[in-house]
Amino acid sequence: MIELLAVTDPRLAYLVLGGFVAVFGLFSLLIREKWYISEVVIGTTFGIIMGPYAAGIFDPRSWASDNRMITLEVMRVVLAVGLFAIGVELPASYMGKHVRGLVVLVIPTMAIGWLVVAGFMFLLFPSLSFISCLVVAATLTPTDPVISAAIVGNGKYALEHVPAYLRNVISAESAANDGLAYPFLSLSIYLTVEATKGEAFKKWLLVGCLYQVILGTTFGAVMGYGFRKLLAYSHKKGLGDGQSFLIQYIALAFFTIGVASNVGMDDLLAAFAAGCAVSWDGNFKEETEKESFAAVIDLMLNCACFIYIGAWMDFASFNSPHLGITPWRLIVLFIWIAVFRRIPAILMLYKWVPEVKTWKEALFTGHFGPMGVGAMFISTLALSELKVPHNPPQDQEEYLAATLQIIVSFIVLCSIFIHGMSIPIYSAACQIRSRAPSLTRTWTSGRGKWDRWQLDWSNRIRRSGSKSPSQTITKRDEETGDRSGTQTKVGDTSGIDESEETASVVGVRNLYFDADVEMSR
Repeated sequence: MIELLAVTDPRLAYLVLGGFVAVFGLFSLLIREKWYISEVVIGTTFGIIMGPYAAGIFDPRSWASDNRMITLEVMRVVLAVGLFAIGVELPASYMGKHVRGLVVLVIPTMAIGWLVVAGFMFLLFPSLSFISCLVVAATLTPTDPVISAAIVGNGKYALEHVPAYLRNVISAESAANDGLAYPFLSLSIYLTVEATKGEAFKKWLLVGCLYQVILGTTFGAVMGYGFRKLLAYSHKKGLGDGQSFLIQYIALAFFTIGVASNVGMDDLLAAFAAGCAVSWDGNFKEETEKESFAAVIDLMLNCACFIYIGAWMDFASFNSPHLGITPWRLIVLFIWIAVFRRIPAILMLYKWVPEVKTWKEALFTGHFGPMGVGAMFISTLALSELKVPHNPPQDQEEYLAATLQIIVSFIVLCSIFIHGMSIPIYSAACQIRSRAPSLTRTWTSGRGKWDRWQLDWSNRIRRSGSKSPSQTITKRDEETGDRSGTQTKVGDTSGIDESEETASVVGVRNLYFDADVEMSR
């Protein structure tokens, strides 16, 4: 009987994941569509609570003496499915039509951010050599596609406030730069482990660029193209049913990373290229959009991954003075990364990127460059190329291995909460600001200039006859509308919640109400 009650790590994992998804599903509409908080933030928080530093129920680090392989494969699967999904969900032939803007946006931004982060780390952590700082910075160059999709994907806030062209370019950039982190990482690693710089650059060019990136991308594109033709033939001849067609969404992502990773190619770029190629004509996207299976799998993987990350965090390691790591250094590093890793480069380059039209959109694009699953995956991959460190480390390579994931995990943790909570905080601030004038006018006494101002507005509105308050929307709002292509007609407020209206509409409505009350007195 006692053996039947044995608690094991896999059983705890099933309990934690299943319980979280079940409860999250009960309140998902409220959390995601009203509060604009994604499963990324909630899952990470839940993982921390269930982890060894809180409840002690779920501890991924206890699964093995060295759990790097588990972490690597968990991140690989989630990234591959996410990147393949982004490739499928982009508009037909998107990468072909927008390749110039993406090249300008991705490669220079990554290179500038890589050097900027490495240079500041070299000043902040004197025990790390500049080459070691380049390794750490390389793991932080990719923009996380999972967090980006949760923020600017198909959620309510993104659909209402972020133009489609901007959502698409941010999604495509986040997917492309995950795979393009390989060249930055491989160059840094080769400079660390190879005897001469000449040998390091030779391996980087042949292996890191030509074989891993170019061949990996080509392989993924060929896989996607070939599978698209096979699916079209099967569909035309009636050889496969709808359920079998839909399962290819996941199967092709797994098959692509399986082949690419086994032969040493860039499996992340291969997965993204396969997703773009399989849906190049848009047919595959149309078929998969009819069902919710892919979205369910994606949500499950995201929840599992970020619960894992939250429980995996080693908070004690964030204060390791013997390694030169202290909380204040990590906080200063994150602030530097958040401000200077992407924003200055994109503000300088956006005029050469047709998809980013204004400096405000460039600022938005620069800010939403979160670090998460991609950084965890690349840092774990880097550790597999370095020596296992002694305690204390014996040389620079061992010191890098000992400090790499501590720094990266802290930056990832901060990024999850800062970027994940940006939309809820901004939305709440806008609502508070839109209600402030109304509250001020309501609470002000009936004497003085406010009273005269209210009466003046009341007379203006009453002289307008039957015009509704919503017709006083500014001319600029009337002319611009929604840049994504959906115009809101002036005077039409059907189906619009007050909290979603512009500040001008809410303010005029409240002012009209206040004036009516005053006149009735």
